[in-house]
Amino acid sequence: MKTRKLRDLTVSEIGMGCMGFSHGYGEIPDEEYAVDAIRAAFAAGCTFFDTAEAYGPFLRPENRGHNERIVGRALKDNRKDVVLATKLHLATGEPQRDGAVYASLRRHLEASLERLQTDYVDLYYLHRVNPAIPVEDVAEGMGRLIEDGLIRGWGMSMVNVPFLERVQHITPLTAVQNIYSMMDRAYEKGVIPYCLAHDIGFVPFSPIASGYLSGKVDPNQRFTGDDVRQWVPQLKQENMAANRPLLEVLSELAEKKNAASAQISLAWMLHKYPHVVPIPGSKNRGRILENLGAADVELTDEEFRALEESLSRITIHGQRSDLHAATEFIDE
Repeated sequence: MKTRKLRDLTVSEIGMGCMGFSHGYGEIPDEEYAVDAIRAAFAAGCTFFDTAEAYGPFLRPENRGHNERIVGRALKDNRKDVVLATKLHLATGEPQRDGAVYASLRRHLEASLERLQTDYVDLYYLHRVNPAIPVEDVAEGMGRLIEDGLIRGWGMSMVNVPFLERVQHITPLTAVQNIYSMMDRAYEKGVIPYCLAHDIGFVPFSPIASGYLSGKVDPNQRFTGDDVRQWVPQLKQENMAANRPLLEVLSELAEKKNAASAQISLAWMLHKYPHVVPIPGSKNRGRILENLGAADVELTDEEFRALEESLSRITIHGQRSDLHAATEFIDE
């Protein structure tokens, strides 16, 4: 697979969001299946894997680290050949109890390192901004972790340009992970251009719109338990019906290219931006490999322009992105 740069990190141009093996898409698979699927993704050329300390069944504190353990086990034998990204939350009061923001960051990180079976993390994200904890202090602490050799770079998730401007001069960001897809394009107006201008990678989560852009989501399906899709507005029955014109555009081009609709949606963003590295998430091995196969789907300039023109004429119903939702917690 071709590679791209997230500042100083070289990664496969499509990564893998691993959350679904622990949370977010209904019943989770057996751990052996999850480990095998991650290893299959690596064998297919994926070198960029995304997890978080919070990912565990129902996001309950007692399940913290469930996903990191799976990822660590799956990739421990290939650690030097992959880029690992994980994320932390800072709760109000933690820096006071630990004595400093840096101390809190390091405590979270050391727990993640143990679960991931590694002595460093390539990319460490602040999962969401906590308004009670200055992002400037987080940036300074992340810089110290880089100096310590415990992380290679840092990032932020679900942030807008004002947040980026507050930290960039303290410890330059490696990547920003925000929601982005054909159905959620608000960040094209500010964050994505800012990242391109400042050598920051942009890592879209939910790049297939929670699976909708695959065209394979049953509009009559009911999501329950800790399945995040029950809260995704794009997957409300009335919105799925209203957004059918987009699926038709994708399906038509997919048939022409002998590709899947989801692959077309990923190829579109790869063609559009040189610093974008999507991390589609799935708990299904076949779907994971199909998503990675989008790297082999190349759009011509004419095909890309036609897609852009079609998107400009289509009204999207149920967009998730919110430029001010720095504390929103809905992932892949």
